[in-house]
Amino acid sequence: MGRSNAGVRTHGEAAGTLSRGPGRLLIAVYGVFALAATARAAFQIGTKFSEAPLAYALTAIAAIVYVFATVSLSRPGPRWYRLSVAAVGLELVGVLTVGTLSVVDPVLFPADTVWSGYGRGYGFVPLILPVLGLWWLYRHRAASSERAPAQARPE
Repeated sequence: MGRSNAGVRTHGEAAGTLSRGPGRLLIAVYGVFALAATARAAFQIGTKFSEAPLAYALTAIAAIVYVFATVSLSRPGPRWYRLSVAAVGLELVGVLTVGTLSVVDPVLFPADTVWSGYGRGYGFVPLILPVLGLWWLYRHRAASSERAPAQARPE
């Protein structure tokens, strides 16, 4: 007899559960940040880009990351799951890097970005959000350790 896979979640099934329950709230928060960062970047780049080009470009990059994370978190399937991990991981790297640079050398950022000071202008949500996102993704990964053991085959 073959192996039984009853009760085993695949990447697709795991990712499909991301948009249910608390996952909906996570996606909604990402959506709000996608809209806020996009609007902020558009205004800053459109009206005063020459004042702080690096800061405003980083806000635009943050907006792109938030939009992509929102879309990828809301889609089922193993490919979207991996893209979600990449997007949320990139967000964490971005907020830690920009946050650290903005604290260590504030001259680099004459104007705040979404990620300046680890997101202090947004109540530190930009710092907390990727940590929660990665935790949520980790909890809903396809757990290879949950696979049913191979059943003995009759000889």
